[in-house]
Order: sequence, then structure tokens, then C-alpha cells
Amino acid sequence: MISVEEALDKILNFVEILGGEEKPILDCLGQVLAEDVYASLDVPPQDNSAMDGYAVKAEDIAEASYEHPKVLSVVGEIAAGCVSNLTVEPGTAVRIMTGAFVPQGADVVVPFEDTDEVDRRASLVSSPEINIRVGLSGGSNIRRRGEDISKGELVMKAGKLLRPAHIGVLASLGKGTVAVIRRPMVGILATGNEVLEIDKPVLPGKIYNSNSYSLAAQVLMYGGVPKLLGVAPDNMEQLAEAVRRGFDCDMLVTSGGVSLGDYDVVKQVLAAEGDISFWTVRMKPGKPLAFGTFKRGDGKKIPHLGLPGNPVSSMITFELFARPAIFKMMGRGNLIRSNITAILEDSIKNSDGRRIFARV
Repeated sequence: MISVEEALDKILNFVEILGGEEKPILDCLGQVLAEDVYASLDVPPQDNSAMDGYAVKAEDIAEASYEHPKVLSVVGEIAAGCVSNLTVEPGTAVRIMTGAFVPQGADVVVPFEDTDEVDRRASLVSSPEINIRVGLSGGSNIRRRGEDISKGELVMKAGKLLRPAHIGVLASLGKGTVAVIRRPMVGILATGNEVLEIDKPVLPGKIYNSNSYSLAAQVLMYGGVPKLLGVAPDNMEQLAEAVRRGFDCDMLVTSGGVSLGDYDVVKQVLAAEGDISFWTVRMKPGKPLAFGTFKRGDGKKIPHLGLPGNPVSSMITFELFARPAIFKMMGRGNLIRSNITAILEDSIKNSDGRRIFARV
């Protein structure tokens, strides 16, 4: 019987980071970049307005105030997405919308609220002029070209876990696809003569296969791709056949059949078809836990984690051992859960020295 740490080390020392794949960026959420990403353009691509207002020369409005506004001639308007050849000369202004490219000659944008535009519209007086009521320094309310990202800049390094904001950055660079470390496929097999598939009518002495679905949900939660292999009875030949159906997977997970009972045959199949690394761990629940490898016909070894059949034990051992393995295969960090300090309100008795994983 080995410790939890020894068991985890054996598992993590065997599994390796998987290869990369090119995918649409929206399908890459929660995956890890397999290559560095460099910017092929500036973001934003040109100086643009951060406000709805008027593009002007800062020197023209240096002395402007609400008491002594500066009157400028409006020579045109630029909406976001439009290309304009307008130029701001001394004494002129261009009406501009947020996101529109700043016209040549302008070096500041004055927001609508710092002009008399609202008053002019209320009076229904049409005029080619605008009163600027504040003085602003050059560069005010302008987003500079390349301010967010410069062309050629290293934007994200390989190994970055992609979250929603990263997907948005990739889109801002015009990248529709990106190379990421692929998600591991995890084969999930329930064992036991008493286990019944959930689409079958209930029978005396049988229980429905809940473990496969809770484990598959955990695989999905942690970024893997579950492959349900069904239920195998406590028969070595049929169990071995069911296991082989998962030989295209990156890891096999079974539930049940790893205790010391007469019908617990998973360890026997593992010994006959591959190698056993360990089969008991000093923990409660989860003591009957097997780890080893199945050998395919091409010689490749597939890691196998044999979990207890008890639903609570099965989910706890998956959390402690399968989750870190999945994370490592995906190239992710945070293999080990962080610890917090808490105070027990009930007593817990430890009669045999195993580490207790109490549900709270």
C-alpha cells in the first residue's frame, strides 16, 4: 500500500503532454496554446477616436472655456468604418464617431458634451460651426495606432491557457484558427454483473450505471473528451474485449473490480494484458485503486486507472488522480488542488492510519 503522493507521482511520471492540433479559436476555450502567437498587424490599425465628438487641433482650443468658447468651422463628418480624406486645418473641426479613424491634422477629440451641439440641435438652428467649451491637451480621447498590440509583437506564448479574453485577442488579430494541445480522449468502462445500462428496464438485483456518467461529466469538466465503453461483466474474456474497445483512447478509466472479492477481475485482466504499477493506496475512501498500462498490438502502452465501484470513492479518486493526469496531458498547470484551512465541527476517527478524505 503506497501513499497518495507516491501514487500520483507514478501516474504523472507516465502520462505525457499530447500533440497539437489546429482548431477554430472558439473551439479552443480551455485548451493550451501549442505555439507562440505573434501579431501580424497593429491593434488598433490606425489612430482612432475614443469618443463621439469633434476632431480638432489642440492649439486651436488651448484657451477655450465655457465662458469663452472657441468657434470652429465643421468641414465634415466621419463615421466608424468609413475611410475619409478629410484634413483638419487651423480653425476647423471634423465631427467624428467612436472608433472612426482620426483625420489628418487633428490631434485631439473633444466629446460632444464639451461643445454646444446639444444646444444647437434643441434650437433647430443649422450651422456649419461648433463651439468648443474646453481646452484639451494633444492626444486626448485618441487611441493610438498599435496602442494595444504592435505588429510583430509576441502576444501569447506557447503554454498559455486560453480563456475568453484570449479568444477575443486572437480574433482582434484576425486569427480564425490556432494551434493548441489537443484534448485527451478518456475511455470509461463500468464493470460488474450487477451494473445495468441506463436505457435498460430495471431488474431485480441490478443497479444502473451511474459511475460512467459521473466520471464522464468529470472528464468534460476538466477539458477531456469522454468515450463511454459501456458495461463489462465480471468475466475476464469479456472484460478484456471491452477494454480493447478503448485502445484508441489516451487513458482508460474503469470503475469497480479492483477490490479483493472473488469477482473483482480488473486487476487480473490488467496483469494479463499489461502491467500493474500499484493497486492499493493509503487513503479512505479509495484504498482499492489500481494503476497500470494496457499494451496495444502496435506496442503503445495506454495508461489505465482502475477506480473503486463505490460512487463516492470513484469520484474522489478521479479528482485526486485522473484530473491531474488530464491536466498534464493537456499541458495545463494547477495539477494539484490548493489547500485551505478549516475547522472541523464533528470528530473524525482514523483507526488504520489512512488519509481520510471527508466530504464537507
